[in-house]
Amino acid sequence: QVQLVESGGGLVQAGGSLRLSCAASGRTFSTYTMAWFRQAPGKEREFVAGIGTSGSTRYADSVKGRLTISRDNAKNTVDLQMNSLKPDDTGVYYCAAKLGALIYNNRYTYWGQGTQVTVSS
Repeated sequence: QVQLVESGGGLVQAGGSLRLSCAASGRTFSTYTMAWFRQAPGKEREFVAGIGTSGSTRYADSVKGRLTISRDNAKNTVDLQMNSLKPDDTGVYYCAAKLGALIYNNRYTYWGQGTQVTVSS
């Protein structure tokens, strides 16, 4: 069982930055593929970024070059550094974990409660 708790959301102006963090419980964090998803009002949850157990990363096209995912296995955390934010980045951001390969759909086993990010124009 893995519990995920997100933090770091908030209100920021367009062009600004935020850093989200996800803290995971358990002793086997390093064996999990981790990802960030987001859900905007009235839209489906979508993949934002993912990081595998080897440190390999994948990003949605809409965030490439602006968002960076990283993990610290010693601290059991996965972060999402968000720069050059746009109003379209607004939504609830969720941390997710699964064993096995990094995937882009929402078939992750464990999910956090989410943290709100609002980007004003």
